Parts: sequence; structure tokens; C-alpha cells
Amino acid sequence: MPPQPKTVRETGLELSMLLELAAKAMYSGTRTPLPVLAGKLRLSIGVMREVLDAMVAGQMAEAGWGGDTDLDLQYHLTAAGKQCAAEYLARCRYAGPAPVTLPAYREVCLRQSTRQAGAPRIGAAEMAAAFADDHLDAAVCEQLGASLQSSRSLLLYGPSGSGKSTLARKLGQLQQGLVAVPYAILVDQDIIQFYDPLVHLPPTLAARQGENQRSVDARWSLCQRPVVQVGAELSQEMLDLRFDSANGVYQAPPHLMANGGMLVVDDLGRQRVAPADLLNRWTTPLEAGNDQLTVDGGHKIGVPFDATLVLVTNYAPPRLLDDASMRRVGYKIQVGALTEQNYRALFRHQCRLLRISHDDAVAEHLLTRLHDPAGRPLLASYPRELLGRICDFASFSGIAPRLTIATLEQAWVSMFAGCAHGHASPSLPPAPYNAYGSDPLLERI
Repeated sequence: MPPQPKTVRETGLELSMLLELAAKAMYSGTRTPLPVLAGKLRLSIGVMREVLDAMVAGQMAEAGWGGDTDLDLQYHLTAAGKQCAAEYLARCRYAGPAPVTLPAYREVCLRQSTRQAGAPRIGAAEMAAAFADDHLDAAVCEQLGASLQSSRSLLLYGPSGSGKSTLARKLGQLQQGLVAVPYAILVDQDIIQFYDPLVHLPPTLAARQGENQRSVDARWSLCQRPVVQVGAELSQEMLDLRFDSANGVYQAPPHLMANGGMLVVDDLGRQRVAPADLLNRWTTPLEAGNDQLTVDGGHKIGVPFDATLVLVTNYAPPRLLDDASMRRVGYKIQVGALTEQNYRALFRHQCRLLRISHDDAVAEHLLTRLHDPAGRPLLASYPRELLGRICDFASFSGIAPRLTIATLEQAWVSMFAGCAHGHASPSLPPAPYNAYGSDPLLERI
């Protein structure tokens, strides 16, 4: 974490910027104690005294005693100060933590990059333990581990339901180390809101041990390495800064918020941006560690871009990317159907998680009487989905869930349209298994 600034100069911000933030933070109240105002702006008492002294000297604010020490001083805006604050709010309603400068953010991103030689990395034993319950093929685990070591881009492909998205999220959770994330970034005179509590998660208590909160810059939050996931909703507009006209600030795009962590693009091929265009948009900036974003008026600003890119698709890679694009992807890993042995083990594990008594005979029925006749592959998502439906039916009936042939077939029929007792409907011939999924629209094209 960056050290705590003790003067206005050490914040890297102009005094006028801090005066504006303080005035907006005080606008809705009557009297604001000094420590409360310092907490709102995430600034030290020393910096806030300097700011408030300037406001008092400029007749924007007045001070009154609320106790026996300097910390008990309370401030309120004068009539002139309220007028200034109203004008500030009309231009930009942001009144949160003071922003950090773009150069300061760039320096911190470089220092905590996973591409640094001394960056913490997961080992083979930790990797094996993390994926023990997924019953993956050993070769797939080795490839996933190698991709994490490299921090290079990764393409996970295979049939829908094979567990690719789950694997991608788990890879994100296996990232080592913590990162400092700013609440907001100042670019020229514009503020970019950056911190998102849904993305930038706090570290565990064990990870925070030994941290001295009073010595660090509170404009930054210590977080786990972020995992930002986008799917079919991703559009061209989401790849750049978005101006929030209601609040007068910019919102950071997903790939900027993923700095220091992982950017997962799920359902590649279903976005409103062509896969090759998406890859071209990010690959070169990733290699350079710098991206160009646009502010109002067409002005370009350079921002750090340092994330591990993970692409997930159920299309065959040649349908999405040509050879030149494929060469720019670091690792290509196929996630397919499980072996019968691994499928049985996963089914037993899911029974244990859901507290349902496992029955070998019912598991045998699942494979030989349901999967085989229907021609359905042994995909990783099926055990939990089937057992979850058994729980749903049992909950509706007000009874405890039980694994029987009858409850299993009931779950199976509810899961697959056009099937009865595991057999394909006579009116709908079973479709041939496509290892990467299909899209009727693309097939017609």
C-alpha cells in the first residue's frame, strides 16, 4: 500500500481539487467534525487541516469547538461556501474519497503486476489440491497450472456444460497475492470511479495481519486480485470509458477494473463484438501494458492494462479465430467430457456436498440407462444439476431428498426437453454430439 500523505503536496492533487471535494462533502450537513470529514475523503488529519484552513481563510467555511482538542473542531460552510458547493455539485456530484493521480496508479500497477519476477505464484501441489474435487484429467490440470505461471492469455473451449466457466472462476480465485485498488483516479480534471465492492473483494483477516492502517494511504483499498467476468452482454461501448452525465464522472471499463487480476470473457462468439476484433482490441495493449481510452472531446489518455485474459467458448476455435489470431492466444485448453471413472467420482462428491446418500446402483442406472441411450456425454455440470433437481422436487413435496431411480429419472426428464426416461423422443431424432456446441444461425450463414 502507498504511504499516507501528510501534506496536500504529497497527495499529488491541487489544493483547489481538495477544496471542492471538502465543500461538496460538507454541503448537506450543518457541522462536520474534522475526523468525520477526513474519513469521508480518506485523507489524513494533517491534510484536512491544511484544506480546511484554506477554506476558512477564503471565507468558505467557519470552525467551532465541539470539545477540548483540535480533533474536536467542527466545520460548517458559510453562505459563500454553500454557493460554491452548489456550483461544484452541478458540475460533478462526486463527493467520495479523494482520487489518486494517474502516474501514482501506473506506478502501483507496475509494482504489483503478476508479470514481475518476484510475483507470488501457485505451485503444483496447491494446484492439484484446488482441483481435486473437479476430477479433471491430469493433463488439463497441468496445462491450467502452466497458464497461471505464465500470466499469458488462455482459451478454454469445449461443449456447453463441461465446466469451463467454473474452471475460469476457480483460476481467478487461485491468483496469489493482494493488490492496492484506488477508489477513484484523477485524469486532468476528470474523475474516473474505479473501486467496485462486487469486484474488488477484501482480503482474508489472515492476509491483513501486520498491516498498519494508520501508515497507508486510505485512498487505496487492499483487495484480493480481481476477477472481472463479462459475457454475451459485452458491447463495443463497454470497451471504453463511459461518462455518467448524472454524476459528472467516468466509469471504468471492465478490462481496466481487472488490472492486477483476471479478465474472463465467457461465451466468446456471442458478443456484439466479433471475436477477432475483441482479441485485436486487447492483445496489443496487453503486450504493451498500456491501453488508450477516450474522454469527451476525443482526447486519448494512456492507462495501465495488466490482466490475465481468459476466453471461454463452446465453439470450435477455428470457427471464431483465424490462425493469426490463434497465435496471439498463449494457451488453448480443451475441456471435454469426463471419463466414466471421474464422472462417478464427481457424482459421489456432489452427493456428499448436498447430503444425499449415494447409491452405486442408481449411479450405474444413470450411466447405462440414461446417458448411453440418449447419447449424452459425461459432462461435469450434470451431477450437481441432477441432484439439485432432486432436492427441488423433495422440497416441494416436503420430504427429505433421496437418490432413487425414480427421483433420478424425474430430474433427468425435467432437465432435457424431448426426453422420457432417458430415451430420445421418437419425434425428435437424437442430434449427433458436437464437441464444441452449435449455433443454428451460424450454420445457416
